Amino acid sequence: MRLASRAERIEPFYVMEVAKAASQLAREVAQGDKPMIFLNIGEPDFTAPPAVQEAATRAIREGRTQYTHATGLEPLRERLSDWYRQRFQLYIPARRIVVTAGASAALQLACLALMEAGDDILMPDPSYPCNRHFVSAADARAVLLPTTADERFQLSADQVQSHWQASTRGVLLASPSNPTGTSVHPDEMRRIHNIVSAHGGITLVDEIYLGLSYDDTFGQSALALDDQIISINSFSKYFNMTGWRLGWLVVPESLVTVIERLAQNLFICPSTVAQHAALACFDGDSLALYEQRRQEFKARRDFFIPALRQLGLSVPVMPDGAFYAWADCQELCQRLGLRDSWDFSFEVMRRAHVAITPGRDFGQAHTEHFVRFSTASSMTALQQAVQRLQQMLETA
Repeated sequence: MRLASRAERIEPFYVMEVAKAASQLAREVAQGDKPMIFLNIGEPDFTAPPAVQEAATRAIREGRTQYTHATGLEPLRERLSDWYRQRFQLYIPARRIVVTAGASAALQLACLALMEAGDDILMPDPSYPCNRHFVSAADARAVLLPTTADERFQLSADQVQSHWQASTRGVLLASPSNPTGTSVHPDEMRRIHNIVSAHGGITLVDEIYLGLSYDDTFGQSALALDDQIISINSFSKYFNMTGWRLGWLVVPESLVTVIERLAQNLFICPSTVAQHAALACFDGDSLALYEQRRQEFKARRDFFIPALRQLGLSVPVMPDGAFYAWADCQELCQRLGLRDSWDFSFEVMRRAHVAITPGRDFGQAHTEHFVRFSTASSMTALQQAVQRLQQMLETA
């Protein structure tokens, strides 16, 4: 059967190979003294708060499971508008908020509405691989620009200016970023957006980890800069609702009708049960619990990053958000006689029973030197992982 060229352009998700190998080994060692520790998946170990679970159960029991409007429940859009006002001191009208079937649907809708064949979208290298594939699925081309620790592994305004071509449609940023946990400084974001706007382009910002910011300097939404910026967000990370598949999109008012039309045809509506459940995310008790969990994620970062550095895994930039550590493993690869981060990840899995993610998925610029650790596991698991890595290196 002949496949569409867009399907051929989607590269394998190599992290899944690692995950499959880790799961297989986990079954083999489950009864031993070193069960597998999974630091390879970007999913919070916390689940939805009790009020959210109860709201879902209540919606099912009361039969509130039919289609909603394609742009989402109006009360949920209002709650999100209130959250922007309370958390970020921003007035985002509910009419600009489109609830979606996860951040993935939000990004797909934005790409389909704004990109076409021949368009180039500037993105940082490293970056989350699925984001560039959404661009590709819209028949546009993701142009990955190498970044370094000096730019916090983010695009700079100078890069955007120097790489802008006649075919460039805009930029797709993530702040905070997966895999680095680093954000674009608000001043740099403003400079980037000014350049994009001067060229008549689009600025898309993936802000799914924004709720998990640990530094007030960086914990600001790009929406504060201009109502023409498009923001993608999610209930998965800060709100701990990964499997519920619920997200949202903030767009200029002029785009709402277009996005709504696409959503009606492609998705009909987001999960009704998930939407009713998400209303409870904004109850006082739920928000208090989310903030408590955010502090726990910060405490894990504050323990784990220095521990990695002591082991010889350099983390060039302290993450200011999310729950990742982007660590340079070159020194340890040389010490262990390994070729690159791919081999290092499998060596750590085999000898320490710790699953981590090699850099291969996240780009081409020096990603063979980096691995991503997820700190979305308990403090106990992180401490045990550090001990095992230390023991592995001592016996190397």
